[in-house]
Amino acid sequence: MYYYLPEPPYFLIFVGLFAGITSGLAFEASLKQIVQEWSKTGMSETLKQAQGVKLQLPFLAMSVGICVFLASGLEVFLFDRWLTYAIALPVTIFIAALVWIQLGKLLKQLQQGGSKAIDLDAF
Repeated sequence: MYYYLPEPPYFLIFVGLFAGITSGLAFEASLKQIVQEWSKTGMSETLKQAQGVKLQLPFLAMSVGICVFLASGLEVFLFDRWLTYAIALPVTIFIAALVWIQLGKLLKQLQQGGSKAIDLDAF
């Protein structure tokens, strides 16, 4: 009897990375479009709607892609798939929540003070 070690999921590393990058680009484009609409109209409802499905879907897809990438990368070094996803899922959820909260604060700051409120070169 031979002991068989499963192959690390190199394919999933590339799939997760590809999904994360492409969803990140879609998220960036959606965010830019929402901010441009807000700057043209000046309506506060535009930024309130910014955290709707138009941004949530690419953000969720980006988070899932990053989770798969992280778990597959960990599986190269740890052989148990359940353990890698048990590590990658909470880390991804925590970081995604922090980014989403920070984005909400940034959009609120943009709404209250305009684009000069987030100008980092002004200080």
